[in-house]
Amino acid sequence: MTTFCCRACGAGRGRLILDLGNQPLANRLLTQADLSAPEPRFPLRLAACESCWLLQIIDLVPPADLFSDYLYFSSFSDALLRHSAAAVERHIRDFQLGPQSRVIEIASNDGYLLKNFVAAGIPCLGIEPAANIAKVAKERGIPTLCRFFGEELAKELTASNQQADLILANNVFAHVPDINGFVAGIATLLRPGGRAVIEFPYGCDMVEHVEFDTIYHEHVFYFTLTALVPLMARHGMEVFNVERLAIHGGSLRLSIARTGTHAVLPAVAALAAEERGKGVGSAGYYDDFGRRVQGIKQDLLTLLDRLQSEGKSIAAYGASAKGSTLLNFYGLDSRRISFVVDRSTAKQGRFTPGTHIPIVPPEELVRRRPDYAMLLTWNFAEEILAQQQAYRDAGGHFIVPVPTVRVV
Repeated sequence: MTTFCCRACGAGRGRLILDLGNQPLANRLLTQADLSAPEPRFPLRLAACESCWLLQIIDLVPPADLFSDYLYFSSFSDALLRHSAAAVERHIRDFQLGPQSRVIEIASNDGYLLKNFVAAGIPCLGIEPAANIAKVAKERGIPTLCRFFGEELAKELTASNQQADLILANNVFAHVPDINGFVAGIATLLRPGGRAVIEFPYGCDMVEHVEFDTIYHEHVFYFTLTALVPLMARHGMEVFNVERLAIHGGSLRLSIARTGTHAVLPAVAALAAEERGKGVGSAGYYDDFGRRVQGIKQDLLTLLDRLQSEGKSIAAYGASAKGSTLLNFYGLDSRRISFVVDRSTAKQGRFTPGTHIPIVPPEELVRRRPDYAMLLTWNFAEEILAQQQAYRDAGGHFIVPVPTVRVV
């Protein structure tokens, strides 16, 4: 690429990995009135820095346009609630947290995770930039500050004696264009001996499982350990533990602290060696990603063409951001997909970005009984398939589009 500047290391050598064309904002669900107005679209291209090998999108949309008013409420996912409760229980035990401790969560959403610390009597604070979601958290009794997190806010909190023993950042690290300011903010806000635990979808799983639909404008970065170790080091931080998680199609849970504060566990060296063996720090690891994406696209379109030629009706499950990327890249609109069901009451009654498919409650799946429902939220497949057993018992089938097209 002739014009590229890595947002982490500043290097000017970048490699285009995938071009998804011009896409609408994935979480900008439309009202009926919006359908007649022009809908903004933005280029969506993924590149790799050929110096630190951080995967990143090239074309940015300002965070205020993406997150100030938001329609994703974490509490609508049973699997995420269970995952979060288990994580809190473990953090309390492993880090010996108690009434004297302080926990801060960055991008705390509707309090789905912090409510577990509140119930345990551990002081906590959520930082959530979306005013509508922060309002819900406060109403649930979760102390919440409606701000964007960065080094400036970290300094303000530190100056007011609000440093943390534990900082949590789940599924937000990839959303922050100023990644250096984010890490610097964590380093500032930690108490001596404090830890930060960060969860995010794993870049290697995305590449190897062809999870291209996790690419949208909110996700600026797609992380590997190879890219993160030097980023942390620039801010006096180090990774002292890393875990692989199954959630969201494959994630990492990274434990970081100021360099030398905690013993580095063997899992860090093991994953670093695994990534070296795969060639994560080389162009060859990424070069056929685009070809594999096109292969899945062709497989799904061929299946849908056949089903429609047979007179089958097709709907979708999950008005998700990843669903928006897939629908728009594949050119699937209301002429191919009759409706999308979603559990979130905040999304029902709206329309999908770019493709303008109506979003309705999950009960409509059984009432209307389409022959097939494409599972756009495939990362929660097990949970959704169990919830929709009545639809399946009535003869309905789900199409899982990633990582390979299959019917269940």
